[in-house]
Amino acid sequence: MAAAVELIAAPSNLGLRPPAPGHEPGTWRAPQALLSAGLEARLRPARVVELDRPPYEFQAQPATHIRNGVTIREHTLRLGEAVQAALAASRFAVVLGGDCSILLGCLLGARRDGRCGLVHLDGHSDFRHPGNYDASSSLGSAAGMDLALATGRGELLLTHWPTVGRPLVSDEDVVQIGDRDDEETPPVTRFTAQEITRIGTADLVDRVVSRLELRGLDRVWLHIDLDVLDERVLPAVDSPGRPGLDFSQLAELISALVGTGRVVGLDVAIYDPELDPEGVYAAPIVDCLASALAPLATVETHA
Repeated sequence: MAAAVELIAAPSNLGLRPPAPGHEPGTWRAPQALLSAGLEARLRPARVVELDRPPYEFQAQPATHIRNGVTIREHTLRLGEAVQAALAASRFAVVLGGDCSILLGCLLGARRDGRCGLVHLDGHSDFRHPGNYDASSSLGSAAGMDLALATGRGELLLTHWPTVGRPLVSDEDVVQIGDRDDEETPPVTRFTAQEITRIGTADLVDRVVSRLELRGLDRVWLHIDLDVLDERVLPAVDSPGRPGLDFSQLAELISALVGTGRVVGLDVAIYDPELDPEGVYAAPIVDCLASALAPLATVETHA
């Protein structure tokens, strides 16, 4: 297990559609909202890194059919460097997003030290790619295709990376948890929201760990799209839905996975403070993360 936490604030909304004409999505505000709600004080990180917020463009960019595709690549490379530096310092990377396109930078940084699996907690499969929709008819949004891009499906702009190449992670090294999609599902190990309701969190953890062991994965990245939570406990996300986890189940799942020693870092995505004008939901998100990562936060840290 890593010696201490490194917090990386990665404010981004690049992978989402505008919620209204001329209005940017508000997910870029999430890192500061979570830090202001006490996450830094609770985790006591060895270091906090704050990346600049990349500019959001409403119009298509040249040579890509993905919204903000060129800027997402640039942001991915910067985030990848930050994650790689945290891991090189033997720290557990906690990346605060932002929309789900930040997954690409997280995996890029982790992969530069070798093979890395992915546990993908998400209320959706995020598997949209040119093989299942007409990419020329509209701009694609990377937040709805992050798993497809990570597994090498889609434009080279966001699937082929320096040093690592393509893909960032193989299908066989992915475990998808919590989606409630009826659309095309990715060819990965998958536990739906409905299945989790039936088998329970403890059994789920056993099955996930068994899969990681079978694949010989001792390095895994954990992606947490907060829309994996039931909309009744967290409606302030881009695409809320049900059924889903509650905060205690999510904390239990994160804690158990991190406790295996296989998880090198995690990212948290899709909380939108603009959908939470009273600031009601930042505190329970912080409580969830802080309780799940408490063993890391108790380590004596040094800047």
